[in-house]
Parts: sequence; structure tokens; C-alpha cells
Amino acid sequence: MKKIIQFILIFIPWFLSGLLFSSNMSYYQSLNLPFFAPPGIVFPIVWTILYFCIAISIFAIVQEYRFKDIKGYRNALISNYIFNQLFTFFFFTLENTFLGFVDAVATLITALFLYYETKALNKKASLFLLPYIFWCLFASILSLFIYFMNL
Repeated sequence: MKKIIQFILIFIPWFLSGLLFSSNMSYYQSLNLPFFAPPGIVFPIVWTILYFCIAISIFAIVQEYRFKDIKGYRNALISNYIFNQLFTFFFFTLENTFLGFVDAVATLITALFLYYETKALNKKASLFLLPYIFWCLFASILSLFIYFMNL
């Protein structure tokens, strides 16, 4: 039971931006979108799966190590978390496609750092971050196209 509660405590905070800054899907739909842009309904589904994978990875690390003893991992995780959470605010609340793009790139970069820090601690746990990295790459490309198509 203790492990289930720990996992839930790791999983829940990733949904914070969705709770604080409701995603304005009507704003997304109103933009000029590239042909490869997914419909708005895809995002909550993909992010739920990704947050679950991220939580599995974090859970594996915190089961093995004391959080305060893994400074590089901790810093990568915190910086990635902050950038990840800020995207919804920049893109949907401020309706700023440029800040959304910059933040998407920052999220991708910090996700790569998180992957490498995780891989150094637990290779299996790092594999759960690969879908997140690929999605962050896709999101960065999508954000770039959205920015330029809506100048």
C-alpha cells in the first residue's frame, strides 16, 4: 500500500498545469495548424500516458536512491518539471505561440538531460522516458510550425 501511495504522489503533480491553467482547446483549434497537427482530443490522452511513464521512471529511481543524494538527477527532474508545467500557461493561458515554442524546446532539452541522468542510475527506468522525449521533439516541431503559421 505504501508503494501505491508513493507512486500516486509522484504521478499527480504532473497534472498540475492542467488543473491550474485549463487548456484552451478552442484557442488551439482557432490557430492555423500544420497538416500533421493532431486533433485537440489527442493531447490529454497522450499526456496521461506520458505522465504515467514518467512517474514509473521516477518511482524506480526513488525506490533505489535517496532523492537528496542524486543531485544531477534531482536538478534535471526539477528543471524539466518546471518547463513542462509552464507550457500550458504560456501557450494556452497567455496564448503566446512564441513562448510556447521556446518552452517546448526547453522541455525537450531538459527531458534529454533527465534521460541521461536517469540512464546513469537505472537503464530500465530511462527507457520509460523515451516516449516522452519523442513527444517533446514532436511538440517542439509542432510549436515551431504553429508559431510561424500564425505570425
